[in-house]
Formats: sequence, structure tokens, C-alpha cells
Amino acid sequence: MTHIKKMPVRPSTAEIEALAKFSPATIHEAQGRRGALSSRIKPVDYRMKLCGPAFTVRCAPRDNIMLQLAINYAQPGDIIVVSAGEYEEAGSFGDVLANACLAKGIGGLVTDSGVRDTLQLRELGFPVFSLSVCIKGTVKETLASTNDPIVVGGELIHPGDIIVGDADGLVVVRQEEALEVAGLSQAREEAEAEYIAAYKAGKSVIEVSKLEPVLKAKGLIVEA
Repeated sequence: MTHIKKMPVRPSTAEIEALAKFSPATIHEAQGRRGALSSRIKPVDYRMKLCGPAFTVRCAPRDNIMLQLAINYAQPGDIIVVSAGEYEEAGSFGDVLANACLAKGIGGLVTDSGVRDTLQLRELGFPVFSLSVCIKGTVKETLASTNDPIVVGGELIHPGDIIVGDADGLVVVRQEEALEVAGLSQAREEAEAEYIAAYKAGKSVIEVSKLEPVLKAKGLIVEA
């Protein structure tokens, strides 16, 4: 049976803005090296970034009817996250649907399938993260559901979880952990700034990272 569901609980603007300040890599490390989607899913342009609540949707492989329904029902700022069985040989999204998303103010697309019209997508600037680029078209046949938990890129994603992406990849943050993770990310960035300042002041990586006792315990010998 087909179910078009709304996002059950939306993260606040403050929660989204708090995480948008940080890179996915920083967030991934800060939340205990959790939440990183498969490194195979990348933006079609390295300048693309996104941060917003996941509007989840299931699609049959090589079928984009549910993706179109998701675009229709998603709200401004939503990130449409598509589970399509990691099917690479389909271009299920292109410049026409990107224009539909832009007209609605949708915040971006993440899909474990393929996309096409990448030149136009870059020119439009609509953030698109996909498993592949493929020119093969899709059908509109199989109905499924929206805003159920799905697995994309090896990560369980609930509707309303916050998705953050940039040139390096994607990370998911549980909605209820958003502000805590933002605080941990800020602390990590401050620590890294101290490391960089120490390097510039002439300290070695061994000093800054406190590696001497670790290396000694492992029996490292540095020959003269």
C-alpha cells in the first residue's frame, strides 16, 4: 500500500543552523565517527553543500514516480533522500526535476541511484549527491512510501534526521542529538585551530599529537 506521510517531527531552524556551520568530516568525528554515508555518494559539483531535514522516500530501481511525489510533498529546506536499491544504471533525476525543486525551495537531493544532466545541474546550483551519473531513463510504475526509515549509503536515516553534505561526502545526525553534536563539533574545530597554531609556531606533529609515548610503547626506533 502507498503511504504519503508528512515528516513526523521537524528539526528547528536553530538545530539546522547550528550544524550547517561544520563540515561533514568534522561532524562525523565529533559524534564518535558515526553517521558517514558511503563515500561512493558524492556531489555532482564539488562546490555543492547541503544541510537540512531528511524527507525520505523509497523508489523501485529505475523508477522515479515516488521521487516526483516526494518533490511534490516536500517543504522548503527539506533534503529529499532516496533509497532506490543502490541501482547505478539509471538517471532518475535531471535538470527538469531540479527546476521543480528550486521552485519549491527544496534544499537538496541525496540518492543511491544515478542522475543525469550534470552540466545543467551545476549551472543551476541545486545540490545533488548521487551514487552515479547515468544517461539511462526511468519508468513511472511502482508506488511505495515517504517518510519511513530507510537505509542509504549504509546508514539508517529517519525522516527529520539532519543531513549535512559537502565536497567530501555526507553525514547524518539524529534529530534529537543535533545541538549536542553541534557543540562537540565546535569543540573539535577549536582544538584543531590550536593544533594549526602550534604547527605554525614550529612544533612537530609528534609534539602536537603527543605521539612520543605511543611510539615508544610500540617499539619505534629512529636511526641516526
